[in-house]
Amino acid sequence: MTVDLEKYFARIGWEGEPAPTIETLRSLHHAHVLGIPFENLDVVTGSVPSLDLADLQAKLVGSSRGGYCFEHNTLFAAVLDQLGFEVVRLTGRVRAGARPGEIRPRTHMVLAVQAPGDQGRHLVDVGFGSLGGLLEPIPMIPDQVREGAGRTHRLAVEDADGPAPVWVLQVKAGDNWDDQTSFTLDPAPTPDIGIANWAVATYPRSPFRRFYIQRTLTAGHLRLDGKTFTRTDAEGTTSVREVERADELGELLESEFGITPPAGVGAAF
Repeated sequence: MTVDLEKYFARIGWEGEPAPTIETLRSLHHAHVLGIPFENLDVVTGSVPSLDLADLQAKLVGSSRGGYCFEHNTLFAAVLDQLGFEVVRLTGRVRAGARPGEIRPRTHMVLAVQAPGDQGRHLVDVGFGSLGGLLEPIPMIPDQVREGAGRTHRLAVEDADGPAPVWVLQVKAGDNWDDQTSFTLDPAPTPDIGIANWAVATYPRSPFRRFYIQRTLTAGHLRLDGKTFTRTDAEGTTSVREVERADELGELLESEFGITPPAGVGAAF
């Protein structure tokens, strides 16, 4: 099974040259993040999102839907494979919002990507969704500050001399560097990713058992967290309101997030 690249490029509005170069990687990453929303509607309506490539293509490319990290990055990895990039799938931990010292499970997916002839790899993550996430890939060089499309990131390495150094993606927030995700470089085979996906979707205390939907705009960001809708503009100013009714939720998903709600969304609200 392969991705229909023509349909995928049309879905994200990308018209570049499909060659395995760093510029292609950068522009595809940016277009994907802006083109396909982050959403967990399958989980809140009681199902585990499929990571089968045909199902991902039907959902994220062929319909007005989005997905969460495992869906986005599995699809994007398949696209990069077809284009000729070297792609290593990795699992990691979300640190954004964690308490000091808290160790969260490996419930996130990222990619380490190398272009043919390039000396180094880039961290790729089109499935984080939040304001602290990557809009463009970042070279995997410790402590190198990188600005991409208005966001500033760096990668730190913990326990660098240990058996499994931990890489940490950090975003600049004022004068601080806030941890976003962490990961090690041991490849994650398909069964490991499948189990992590199942756990995220079914664990009773999973944060994705409630509505968590995000859309990155060229000049802002939208988020629905439970029943709280937050709009952030390009200057960082936010407006917040509560969504009160199921019909209001459906209208919001279509008009603001570009998502056609699946069956059962109203009942789960």
